[in-house]
Amino acid sequence: MQILDGKHVSQAIKAQLAASVAELKAAGKKVPHLAAILVGNNPASETYVASKVKSCAECGYNSTLLRFDEQISEKHLLDQIILLNENPDIDGILVQLPLPKHISEELVINTIDPSKDVDGFHPMNVGKMVSGLPTFIPATPYGIMLMLEHYNVPTKGKHAVVIGRSHIVGTPVSILLSRNTTPGNCTVTLTHSHTHNLADICRQADIIVAAIGRPNFVTADMVKEGAVIVDVGINRIEDASKKSGFRLVGDVNFDEVAPKASYITPVPGGVGPMTIAALLKNTYQACIGQKGSQN
Repeated sequence: MQILDGKHVSQAIKAQLAASVAELKAAGKKVPHLAAILVGNNPASETYVASKVKSCAECGYNSTLLRFDEQISEKHLLDQIILLNENPDIDGILVQLPLPKHISEELVINTIDPSKDVDGFHPMNVGKMVSGLPTFIPATPYGIMLMLEHYNVPTKGKHAVVIGRSHIVGTPVSILLSRNTTPGNCTVTLTHSHTHNLADICRQADIIVAAIGRPNFVTADMVKEGAVIVDVGINRIEDASKKSGFRLVGDVNFDEVAPKASYITPVPGGVGPMTIAALLKNTYQACIGQKGSQN
């Protein structure tokens, strides 16, 4: 069993990006600039955005963090996004989700200029992804593919089962795994909470991507020997032994499943760091005008 170490891979990607940015600076060219919008003070969102800003600094990017009160009107937020769209110095825009209930996430995403949508959520970029055209791929699925590529995990001809059909992870990663690429060329089964005989389907899988948002949902009896396990879940469960009062676990029962797996991602330290690395790659591509990736 080999650990798919997202911290290690993300550091390698960030080192490559830092070297590329140093070359841009030396040539007197523009360096990437990411603008992040944070609404309210959700603790998890605060942590995610702080990590993204820190990673920008590590790679030599410029970053701008715009913080707004939870009571901000939808119109005011949209106006701020339009200003970022029109600012030629800004290459990438991300709006940290979730947003307060009175603000339409769909409208916010649709307002971001597709050429600056480094989260890859705009319908135009989603359509290009489905069509196999160069575009910004949602950061978590992109990070998963980068990790599989780094470790040379065999995917060609394999049966991949994706648990969860969100537009952020499950659906896009199912598309990417099925593509005629490396990694890719899988036969993919996309499952969800209404799937019958889910455990039986999982037992047929060579690769399982768990993104259902339920702690320790995938257990050893659902996994065949030698399967590749990608755990996207980040769930907080109570733990009185921790100073914070909680600990993070994935959607996979790691202690049970790891002995049966050929490769497995830990939580934390697996997919999470890869999401940020992929976001940084998208932002770099936006800066130099590549407009996204094929893979």
